[in-house]
Amino acid sequence: QVQLVESGGGSVQAGGSLRLSCAASGSTYIVHMAWFRQAPGKERDGVAVIHAASGNIHYSDSVKGRFTISRDNAKKTWYLEMNSLKPEDTAVYYCAADPQVARVVPEAALLTPATYYFWGQGTQVTVSS
Repeated sequence: QVQLVESGGGSVQAGGSLRLSCAASGSTYIVHMAWFRQAPGKERDGVAVIHAASGNIHYSDSVKGRFTISRDNAKKTWYLEMNSLKPEDTAVYYCAADPQVARVVPEAALLTPATYYFWGQGTQVTVSS
C-alpha cells in the first residue's frame, strides 16, 4: 500500500507562485508520480507526470511553460512548482501514484486518472484576480 500526503496549497494572487509537495509512505515502488486537479463541477484533469526512474515528464497543454514537476526518489517525494498562476488554475490539486511496474503506459494515458492507483487527499489552490 502507498499513502500520499500533499502539502503546499494556499491562496495567491494572479501571477504568483506556489509549490506543492507529495510525500509517499510505504514500500511499494512507484513508477509514475503525477499531479491532477479538479475544479468545482469539473472532471479531474491531469496536470503533470514524471517517470520515477527515467525522469521523463509530460505536462498538460494548459500548464506547459508555467508549471514544473520534479521528484526526489530517495525521499519518495515529488513536487509541483507553479508559476504565473491564473484564476483558472484554481482547483483542488491531487497527487497520484502508479505502482504498476509490469506494464507500459501509453503516452495518451499518462494524464488519465484511471492509470493511477493511489491518491492523496487533495490540497486547495486558489488564485484570485
